Amino acid sequence: MTCTGKVAIVTGAARGIGRACAFALADAGFDVAVVDLLVDAANETADAIRATGVKAMAVQADVSSLAAAHLATASIADELGRIDVLVNNAGRACPKGLLDITEEEWDLTLNVNLKSCFAWCRATVPHMREIGGGRIINIASINGINGGVTSAVSKFAYASAKAGVLGMTKSLAKELGPQIVVNAVSPGIIKTEITTDLIAAREDQLAAGISLGRTGVPEDIAQVVRFLASVEPNFMTGQNIVVDGNQWVA
Repeated sequence: MTCTGKVAIVTGAARGIGRACAFALADAGFDVAVVDLLVDAANETADAIRATGVKAMAVQADVSSLAAAHLATASIADELGRIDVLVNNAGRACPKGLLDITEEEWDLTLNVNLKSCFAWCRATVPHMREIGGGRIINIASINGINGGVTSAVSKFAYASAKAGVLGMTKSLAKELGPQIVVNAVSPGIIKTEITTDLIAAREDQLAAGISLGRTGVPEDIAQVVRFLASVEPNFMTGQNIVVDGNQWVA
């Protein structure tokens, strides 16, 4: 299905999973707003997307600020004309445990990973309602389901935030339906700029515990996001799709 003329916002889209999602949505025909604090990388991503033949704009914003989300969303709607899809991807790792983490680190982790979803949903939903509906896709994590493992890059604060994202997904699916559908994607071990070195140190060991025999790449997540953003007809909302190669067996 082509989504030409529709507009998607991806937070944390300058690199990693967010960048892959932005390109996958552009390939489906969406015009894309690339939101990130890393303005140079965001501009580079937007330029590369424009080269594929769709519209794109880079937006520098603190994703955890509701005021910034409202300003950015208004700018995106003004320049690109509408808002159909929001991908809440922005996040940050936090490797510290309970007795090591500071209050400031806890707050930052919750703000970037969880409050940002609230801020951008709050800012974009009125625009989606104006055009009759839309789709929200929240990038959660398997850590939000199982709490992570002792060797995980991010520990309890990150897991707490991502568990909150999953709860928000289910609740907003009920609140915003039927016009707006809300789903989540929970990645497993994904090689990005941040995790590549950590994964490389024991990639064979990690891959041996995954049914598909490899660790994931950002495009594995991006294709699921593309499906959730574009599939018609759609009868799916309030769901969490785990994309981990069947590493974590319930």
